[in-house]
Formats: sequence, C-alpha cells, structure tokens
Amino acid sequence: MRRTSRQKPSEVRGLSTRRPRERYGWAAGLTAAAVTAALLGGTPALAGTAPERSATTLNLPSPPGSDNVRVLVFHASAGEEPPTVDAGIAAIEKLGRQGPAGEHFSVEATADPAVFTKPRLGTFNAVVFLTGGGDLLDPDQEAGLEAYMEAGGGFLGIHDAARAEPYSEWFTGLIGARPAAQSPAGAQRATVEVGDRANPATKDLPVQWKRPDQWINWAENPSGSVHTVARVRENTYRPGDGANGWDHPMSWCHDYDGGRSFYTGMGGTADSFQEADFRAHLRGALMWTTRLARADCQATITTNYTAERVTSPNKPGMSDQIGEPHGLVTAKDGRVFYIGRGGGDAAAPVVTDWSDPNVGKGEGTVHIWDPKTKKVTAAGSVTVFGNKGGGDELVKNEEGLLGIELDPGFLSNGWIYLHYTPHSQINRDTQMAERRVSRFTIDPATDKLDLSSEKVLLKWPVQIHSCCHAGGGMAWDSKNNLYIATGDNNSSQFSDGYSGNNPEPAYKGVSFADARRTAGNTHNLNGKILRIHPEQDGTYSLPEGNLFTGKETDEGGGKTRGEIYVMGVRNPSRISVDKKTDTLYAGWVGPDATEPSPTWGPAKYDTFAAITHPSNRGWPFCMGNKQPYRDRNLPDPTKPLGWYDCDHLKNESPNNDGLVNIPPAEANNIWYSPQGGGADFPRDANGVPSYQLSEQKLLLPWLKGGGQAAMDGPVYRYDADSASKDKWPAYWDGKWFVGDFYDGDQPRHAVVMDPKTAGSGGLPAHAESLDKIIPAGADGIRNLMGWTFGPDGALYVLDYGRGFFTSDAKSALWRVTYTGGAPTPVPSQLARKAAR
Repeated sequence: MRRTSRQKPSEVRGLSTRRPRERYGWAAGLTAAAVTAALLGGTPALAGTAPERSATTLNLPSPPGSDNVRVLVFHASAGEEPPTVDAGIAAIEKLGRQGPAGEHFSVEATADPAVFTKPRLGTFNAVVFLTGGGDLLDPDQEAGLEAYMEAGGGFLGIHDAARAEPYSEWFTGLIGARPAAQSPAGAQRATVEVGDRANPATKDLPVQWKRPDQWINWAENPSGSVHTVARVRENTYRPGDGANGWDHPMSWCHDYDGGRSFYTGMGGTADSFQEADFRAHLRGALMWTTRLARADCQATITTNYTAERVTSPNKPGMSDQIGEPHGLVTAKDGRVFYIGRGGGDAAAPVVTDWSDPNVGKGEGTVHIWDPKTKKVTAAGSVTVFGNKGGGDELVKNEEGLLGIELDPGFLSNGWIYLHYTPHSQINRDTQMAERRVSRFTIDPATDKLDLSSEKVLLKWPVQIHSCCHAGGGMAWDSKNNLYIATGDNNSSQFSDGYSGNNPEPAYKGVSFADARRTAGNTHNLNGKILRIHPEQDGTYSLPEGNLFTGKETDEGGGKTRGEIYVMGVRNPSRISVDKKTDTLYAGWVGPDATEPSPTWGPAKYDTFAAITHPSNRGWPFCMGNKQPYRDRNLPDPTKPLGWYDCDHLKNESPNNDGLVNIPPAEANNIWYSPQGGGADFPRDANGVPSYQLSEQKLLLPWLKGGGQAAMDGPVYRYDADSASKDKWPAYWDGKWFVGDFYDGDQPRHAVVMDPKTAGSGGLPAHAESLDKIIPAGADGIRNLMGWTFGPDGALYVLDYGRGFFTSDAKSALWRVTYTGGAPTPVPSQLARKAAR
C-alpha cells in the first residue's frame, strides 16, 4: 500500500482556506449561510445560471485501469481528518489481499487532490472517497474526476463523502443524495435490511443485519433514482429530526456518466472497518467498481420500467375488450387470459328483484390478449349469478365468474378451469346457489370457449341472500394440484365490523352473518383454500397432506371435508403458488372496524400469508399474529362473552355442523389496518391484547390501509435462459409481490421473506415500494385487481376501473416491462477475464 501527501487539515483545499468558487453544475455566489448548510449536510439553493464546465487535458484510457488492478483512496477533508481514515485505509488494503488471486488489488492513498489532474489517474480501476465534508477539488480537479468517470471508471463513496463537494451538482449525482441538515450524532445500533440478494456487495450479508454506526438522514430520498441495496430500519434506533421514514436508503449504486458509482452511508465509525460483514460489503462494492465483478445497479431505477395499457376501452354497450376485471393467467405461449366477474357495461340493466327470473343475471367473460398480434379475442362467457349491482349488503352481490386457471397441458389439450356461480342453479325461494369449478375446452383454431365441453369437477352450496366475500383465486403447484380459494360468504354489517360471528341473522334457516358456519367450519367449503388433483376424466382425487382426510372419526365422524387445505380465511380473492418451493401465498380482506376495540378485538386487518403446510389462519376467531376476538353467542349476540383462545379453538356456534374442536389458529406474516401495518399490543397474563389504540405498536411501518382490499401477487422467478428483452431482472427473483386493490397509502410492495420463519408467521425481512414502477394514480393502475408474471418475464396487471360492479373506460389490462439493460460492466470490459 502506498500513501502519499498526508496533509494537515490547514493544508487541505477546502472552505476553511478559501472563499467559495464558481463550480460546474452549481450556481455562483452562494451565501455564507448556504455554504454552512452544505457543510452540515443541507442542500444549498441554486441562484443564477450554472457556469461552464472547466476543461481538462487528461487523456485517460477507456476504461481506466488494467488487469493489474489498482485502487486510489482519496482522504482529504476540509476540517479535521475523520478518525475513520486510518481504519478505512487499513481495511481496504487488507481487502485487496483477500479472496482468490484473481480478485486481488493494490491500494494507494492520498490527500492530494492534484492526482485528479494527472494522467496516472487513468491507471486506477477505482477511486474511493474516504473523505470528510467540504470543498475538496478545484474546477480542474473535478473535471479530471468527471473525465475519469466518463472513461468508464469506478467510484466508491463512504459515509462523509456525501458531504464533499457541496457546490457540485455533478458530484451530487455521482453520490446520489446529500445529507439532511440534521442527522443523529453518535453511533447507534440498528437493523439494516439487505434487499439485494444478488449484488456482490450484499449477497453474503444477513437479510436483517444488526450493527452500530452513525446513521445519516437524507435531504431527498434517492430510492428510485439509484439502485438501493440496503436500508436502515428506523424503528430500531432514534433517527431524530430529518428522518426518512420506512424507506431509508443506506447503500446504493448506479451506472453514472459512463462509469460505476457505489455509495454507502455506513462506515461512520472507525470500529465499522473492523466488522467482518462491513468489510465484506466494501469488498463487494470494490469488486464491481474495479471491474472485477459484474452487478445490476439498474434494477430498481424507476425510469427503467415501462407500463403500457394494452387493451382499449370497450365499444359502447359491448365487452369486446374486457369485462368487469376479476383475474388473469398467462399461457406458456405468452397469451394472457383474463376474466370479467359478471357486471356489465354501466348502461346495462341490473335486476335486483328476487321475483324476477333474471335476478342477478350476468355474463362472466373470458378474453385473450395475444402479445404477438397485440389484439384481444373475446373467447366467450358463462351465464352467472353476479350482476346485482351495488347498494346495501342485502342487495349487492359479489358472486359471478371468480377465478381462472389453465391446465398444465393447456397448449396441447386446450383445457381451462373456471370458478363460477351459474345462474341456472340459483334457488330464488331459499336464495341459495351452487358454486362450482368446471373444466372447459378452448378451441385452438378459433380461441373460442366451448360451453358444451363443461365437466364439473367440484360444486358446493353458497348463500346469496346477502353479500359478500366470494374469494375466487386458483393456482397450481409443481405436482399439478389445483388450489381453489373460497370466501366466507357472509355479511359484515351485523357485528359492528369486528368478528363475523353473529349467529342470529338468517334467511330461511341459513345464517348469513356467522363465519363460524363457513370459514370456521371443518365441514363447509366456504372460507377455505381447497386443494384437489384434477384427473383426465374430469373428476378429481385428494392429494395427501390436506388439513383433513374427510374420514376423521372425531366427535362421531362425518364432520370434515378432505378438500380443505387451509381454513379460516375471509375473502381470498387472489392466491399464488411458487412452484420452486410449492409455498402457497394468499391474501384476504378483513372486516370493517376502523379501530381496535378493548371490548371486541382488533380493527379490520387485511392479511397476507406464506403458507407451507395445511393450517387454520384464524378467521373469524383470531387475526394477525393470533390476536383474538370476543365470543358473542346466544341468547344476546350484542353482549360479549369470553375471548377466543387461538391455541385451543372451539367452534360452538349453533350454525356449525363440523368439529367443535378445530385446529389452532396460526400466525400470519403481514396484516394491516387503517392505522398501519403489523398492529400489535401489550398482552395480559392470558395472552389477550389490550387493544388500546394509545398502546398500539406498528411492526410493519411500510404499510397503511384505510379503504383496503388485499390482492396477493406472485413470487417472481428469473429465467436466465429466456431471450425476452422485457423480462424483469434477477434482482426480483424470489421476492413476493403484495398489493391492495386501492392505491395511495396501501401496499404495493415486493417483500423478502426469511425462509426459516416465513411458514410460521415470520414478518418480512425487507419491503420495497412498487408505486412508481406499477404506476398509481388516476391515469395509472389505480385499482389493482390481479397481477402475474408471464413467460416473457413481464408483469401483467388488471386495473378494475373506477366504478364498482361494472366495467368502464379505465378497466384495462396493463403490461409492465424492464428496459434497463444487462448488468455492468459488459463481459469484455472485466478487468480480469477469469473473473467473469
């Protein structure tokens, strides 16, 4: 290691020794107050026009450096040299000798900025700024650094490097962000969420990395303009004034001005450089900036994604492009199949009178979008009960065409599975209907649905006297088992928005407000996720390992259904299965209470769960992380009884025809209410939460609800063999997409789960907003109704539209593609070809 020109602070070029100058990219004439603000971490205001950039006569090789990899550590400071300098230089020197010989590099350290005007700058593969704050480079020196980056050089900034060159807009872009005027002083222990599991700087770090450091707040959040690889979790330390919230970037990278720039806000203490994980973080950053390794530093930059609406509005009075959006699936040849529930054009008649034979009659539509022709085919429709419009819960209805899946052998057999409520099977007297899952055939020559080909696999009764919560999603696992999500089919207006356990409201002997009759009932297929194995002849068998076999002899026998894989879900409209792990992912809508109640229990929780085994998810007895509701049994359901015991549940409803002793409730991974995500409370000796709003703690601060409706999404799997130019990058591989029907503060995130805890209710280790990639807002995808990745690696999203129980001009299929390009540097520019 060579260290040159070790200057005393008074000899270092900076604001302490000369007046501010005109700088390229920033205005002249900054006030002393603005200069002071810049040194403290603020962003100086612009005034006037930026001067011309200083010229440089440097003639640098492109890319700089060679296979004799060298790193320049620049450590000047406008004030006292930070105590991190010696520790940092020693650590980087040690890193240069670690690993295989093909990854070694040499180090030279200097505080002399004249190095940036000398041709030998081109002999370094990367430049590290291990600096303090202040104005360190004159115009020619900064121009030399710019020329170095333009030639394809690498840059690594550490901690206070973000406070250097406070006048330079170009340097701000190089770093990616500037510190806020206020950041907490002193070191604090905090948790760093490491979201990028592929970048060489983070791939070997813990997903949840607990460590002490000095944590910087940012004047403007850079997420989306740079590729953030790690965030600090603010609820694990005291961020003070200037806090950034749940999305608090701490390390990031981006391809900048022809070169590669990596920055970490960590490294604010000398002890940081003694930490093995932090040194590994720096080493990985240096592997990329020196061109010893490739990395994707474009994957979360929002301008690298294009969201395109691919369907046009319907022609007046028709559903030629789309029905009332309700679900989608992609074929292996890239075609997208999407369904309409049953609501028609806004001008179409709606019959609500039960004396009319056409009550609730609608058309559940199937459309196909072909990426080759960019055209839509109306494949056909099934006549459904589900067009009853809006209004009171004893008027409106959410039945109809609810789910779609394609057979694993669809391209050869044309089989399609539809989950729907046929109008022909309703009983207007008892106001009961039949829900079914049927197999149909799509004619390969015409792309038309052959209604005569229907084979009914599974059917069961549902009450249709009241709305809501029909569920509907379907998904396959790797063993060709079909999962079918069914809602609890109960009204929510008779329990004050808390547990749907009011046993009294009934129509002709069938309760419609007691989810213990449905979701909590081991002998009822509503409020469940079923798992069956379709057979070639149109029947099904039961795979081993469901929650019940259907042959249990408990309590006299005949009180279970073998199709049940998951019970205790309220309205699972969307489910997905990651075929790599066969983990089932589901999301469901909660009840309507806007606040927790010390009398009745938790507020409405919309819920997501990663499900690795047959289980009871709790509804209507328990929600979230096993937070119980209060029992309300006869003779007076308005008066509370005892709290449910989530670990020893009993279904003692008079409407239950299944087991009394049911499986215990299991904790879910994600839940959110109008107050925020992961609401939790202190518990008493019996494990009952206080449900006092003033005592509420939010475990998932990146979440907030309001008007909320959980929409589970896929787990993305990157296909390296795919030639698609539109596929999302490997960064997203293994991430679970969770969203909400509504935009605004509701979730639209990709989360990282810890595989060790995901199946037992573990919280997400990391979450990343997708709002700017899957654009929200009036002209974007405001009402997310379904989303899935196609074989081309593009994301397909349904926007429901702006009304309810109908389609409108905003109802649409969208396609979101990636345009950011491949990891950098290109293989031909790697410093050592063996390092590919």
